[in-house]
Parts: sequence; structure tokens; C-alpha cells
Amino acid sequence: MTEKAYQERLERLFRQSPSVQTTGFAPDSYKPGLEGMRALDTATGYPSRQFACIHVAGTNGKGSVCSFLASALAAAGLRVGLYTSPHLIDFRERMKLLGAGAELPPAPELIGKQAVWEFLERYGTALEGRSFFEVTTAMAFWWFARERVDVAVIEVGLGGRLDSTNILEKPLLSIVTSIGLDHCALLGNSRSAIAAEKAGIFKPGVPALVGSRDEETAPVFERIAREQGAPLHFADREGVASEALETDLSGPCQNENLQTVRCALALLKKGEGPVAAALRRIGPSTLDQALRHTAVRTGLHGRWERLQERPEVLADIGHNPPALALNFSRLEALGRPLFIVYGIMADKDLEGIVPLMPAGAQYFLCAPDSPRALPAEALQQRIGALRPELQTKVFPGVAAATEAALEAAQAVPDALIYIGGSCFVVSEALPLWQHVCNEAD
Repeated sequence: MTEKAYQERLERLFRQSPSVQTTGFAPDSYKPGLEGMRALDTATGYPSRQFACIHVAGTNGKGSVCSFLASALAAAGLRVGLYTSPHLIDFRERMKLLGAGAELPPAPELIGKQAVWEFLERYGTALEGRSFFEVTTAMAFWWFARERVDVAVIEVGLGGRLDSTNILEKPLLSIVTSIGLDHCALLGNSRSAIAAEKAGIFKPGVPALVGSRDEETAPVFERIAREQGAPLHFADREGVASEALETDLSGPCQNENLQTVRCALALLKKGEGPVAAALRRIGPSTLDQALRHTAVRTGLHGRWERLQERPEVLADIGHNPPALALNFSRLEALGRPLFIVYGIMADKDLEGIVPLMPAGAQYFLCAPDSPRALPAEALQQRIGALRPELQTKVFPGVAAATEAALEAAQAVPDALIYIGGSCFVVSEALPLWQHVCNEAD
């Protein structure tokens, strides 16, 4: 296999199996339901049944919780697979193997190009007509089984009940991190309706852990857990000590995520098998060290990620009102001059987001290179109609907006640049960052 052949085969995958990231929730890119995924699992030799796993759903925080858990499990000496989405640069970021052991290992191992090629060539016929997420999920399960992982941490793509990952029959633990109003057209227009979709990952006899208990969603979780025969736990009611911890995933809601992770680890320790045995041997200091360096160990990007110190530049993929409420609130609390590079997908709740935007910031509006993106001019008009006092300028793309923000911030003491609004904005900022920084220097 040559690099050219690999790239051509990859392009064929992208054409045949469009991604929600690029085309939205069209019929050829979003295929809710498990029949197609089960057929792929059958065709590839039932890999979903060949490794222990932890299944994680939620509106926000699920990627961070997956990464924290994977880092802790790897530090305990386990061979850990990690499946998350979306990817920011290379789709192979979705599938990783983490180095085992307490010592901080090198960067995680992404699925190899040769393995990608082998999977696509071997199962090409079975993949026809399947969505991009179904294909990548099947690929991840196949690779984890082939690599004989001790445990895999699997992030739900959308919802839970009808998500491709929900063919997993008996995880060690099912986790729901948070419930917020996002993807309402697909999941429901209330938090209780969305909770029901997320709770669709609960399985008979498998402990279920929910990040926090509230009066609107708790009855839904309790009913579905009772129907499934799944022992239910709420992380904020478990009494597991969780002191604040500085980590390299220092986003505004990471303390809540860490509480969920510590409760998850406590529940896993009570189980049986290699995962429980390994966790019982890990000491508190080793665990804290693993959690502190989660981003390094897992290679996770775009979660309150610091790209530069002077001027300070942060990037975060938070894109819905619950996530941005936390991000914008934390930015305002810093009391620093703010320069915000911002773009958004056209289907997002801009009316719910604009009231949250910091009043004193300067906004550098752009549209990432995606057919789903809201044009920057339209974004400016809609922001202006809702908040005419906000200072906004339009730029032809993420690179131009970032360069302008850097130039403007250079002259302002203690300036802070925030890049966000969409994973697409962040994904375009990351690869150009070294070039942009060199030009700014």
C-alpha cells in the first residue's frame, strides 16, 4: 500500500459514506437504528463482543470523561482502547490505543494507515450504503478486538438508544455525563425526552452512572434503570471524595467531570475481572497523576486548550448553549480584554447562545469550510439583531479571523483570545497554528 493508494481509498470512503460533520443529518449520513450496525458487526466477526468496555453518553462532557477514564485505566497497567468523536484533523484520531503504566507514556497510538486500508478492502462490500459513523465504529471495534485491548472506553456519537455504538451488549459500566438541549429535532424538545434517549444505553444488570441528579431528568433515569434492571447511581449523590484537581483538560466543567470519573472508577473497582483487579492496585497519587496529564496521555485537543501564552490563546469545541454558558461565564470572570474568534453551524441555537456572549469582547466572525456553516455575514446580522451593542467584524475564514485577532491582541496588555463556537472552527485553527504563530512572531 502506497500513501497515494491510501489517500485515494480514503477519499472513496468519504464519498461513499458522508459524515454528519460535513453534510449534516441527511439520510445518507445519519442512519439512526441498530440494524445496519449489527449487520456490520456480523460481517466483521462480532468484534463488539470481544473486549470489555465502558459506554459513555451525554450532551456535554462525554469526550472529557472518556479521556479521563481511559487515562486512569491505562495508568493502572491496562491496554486501553479509546473511541471518541468528532475528529479535528485526521479521522484516525477517533481510534486510539493508550500506553499502559504509571509513567507518562508517549503520545497515544492512532489506528495505523495499513489497518485502515486492510479494513476498508476486506469489508468493502459490507460497508456499502452505511454511514461514516457506522463505518468508523465498526472499524474501531474490529481494531480493538484485533489488538486485544483489556478494556475500551466508547463514546456515544448522538443520543444513545439508536446510536451505532449501542450494539454493545454488556459493558462494565454505562455513563451519562449531562443532559442539555442540543440536537432537539432528533432527540426531543425537553431535557426529559433527551434523557430518555441517553438512558437507552442502560443494560440489564450493568451499573448505570449519571453525572448529577435533578428533578426533571431523575424520574426518567430511574424508570428506565428499573425497567432494564440496571443498578443506578448519581455521581453527585455517591459521597465519593473528589477534590479539585488541576489537569491539562482545565475546562470550566472539568471538576464535575472528575467527580463522575472518580465515581465510575469506584464502581468499576467493585466489579470482577482484570479491570477491577488492576484498579484495586492503583494508588491515589498514581491516579491523580494520570488525571492531571490526561490530554498528554490521550492526545485530546480542543477542550479549553491553550495554544499560546502571550497573548494567551484558548480553543474549545463547545458549541451549544449549556457548554457556551460555562465557557463564556468563565471568560468574563477572568476580567481580561477578550478577543473572540467565532463561527457556528447553521443548525445551532443562536438565539440561545447570543445572550450568553460577553458584552465587552471584540468578535472576529468567520465561517469554517463546511457546507453546514452559517455564513459570517449572516452570523453578524443575526447577532446584531439580538445584541446590537456587541462589536463584530466579518472575515473570510478561520485563518484570517485568527490572524486579525492576534494582531489586535498584541497591543493590549493581558489580552485573551478565545477560538470556538464549533469543532470546525477549532479544527481549522489547530493545523494552521504553527504558521500563524510564526507569522505573528
